[in-house]
Amino acid sequence: VWPEHWWGLCREIGDRIARLLGGRPGTVQIQPNASVALGVVASCFDFGEGQRRRIITSALDFPTTGYVWEAQRRLGAEVVIIPSEDGITTPLEPILDSIDENTLLVALSHVSYRSSHRLDPRPIVERARGVGAMVLLDVYQSAGVLELDADGWGVDFMIGGTIKWLCGGPACGYLYVRPDLLSRLEPRLTGWFAHAEPFAFDHGPMRYDATARRFAQGTTNVPALYSCRDGLRILLEVGLETIASESRRRGSWIVERALERGWRVNSPLSPDERGGAVMIAVDRPGEVAERLRRRRVLADWRPGVGLRFGPHFFNTDDEVREAMDLLAALTA
Repeated sequence: VWPEHWWGLCREIGDRIARLLGGRPGTVQIQPNASVALGVVASCFDFGEGQRRRIITSALDFPTTGYVWEAQRRLGAEVVIIPSEDGITTPLEPILDSIDENTLLVALSHVSYRSSHRLDPRPIVERARGVGAMVLLDVYQSAGVLELDADGWGVDFMIGGTIKWLCGGPACGYLYVRPDLLSRLEPRLTGWFAHAEPFAFDHGPMRYDATARRFAQGTTNVPALYSCRDGLRILLEVGLETIASESRRRGSWIVERALERGWRVNSPLSPDERGGAVMIAVDRPGEVAERLRRRRVLADWRPGVGLRFGPHFFNTDDEVREAMDLLAALTA
């Protein structure tokens, strides 16, 4: 079944994701999850040589980012974490000021998991290019609900997974690599799938594949590929322009209703600075989320910021309105 079905399925799913990222075919390799994808990127670099050892991240990135880059300190990496004064936004200027000739990689969340704050990658990429640094975006919270432009932005890497906005299941992450880097990087975190001729079962020195497959490891989780196949197809059929427009409209409506009711919104109020989710502060958010779930309203929550509402393209305006009315009743 490998040559007849599964081998091509890896490429098919990768190319569908590449389209949603605004990238070219052949630039995405499926990964076990986003944590492994980030680890693969880290394994491409030698932090013990030269002056470029600085990794720039932010306090609003998902914890995995911090864990992976902190582990690289043992190999010689210098890790700079850009703080957030309000716990909601990451200011652009400190990011740009921290990028210099010692910077190897700027690794940031495009949209924060904590607050839905969205960064504009263009000035970051421009600054990084000017000093010879690379840029990685974690797009877990934006791919599938916002229009992305991997090729146009010029980012070097994107990582994410197919849960959330991409309408897939768990254990299916991905790694996008800028086309001209595909044949230049040799990750230490590797496996037989990354070999140029994996079914030759060659025990000699590693010969990396010339495509994005060089960033693979072992056997792919095939059921995970099937779990996201149709969701990706539907997203492409509906179109990201339509999806992003609806998300922007409904997110703005949620913000307006929340402010009218006197609720604190722990997300940027402007849709230009926000992803697809809106965070609303409530007391005991975990308990409220469970009470909502019992009434068939599915909302996530995060410590310190509250409930996370993220209507997608398949939700209706009536459903969004019902969710807000129910939240008002539960918190009255």
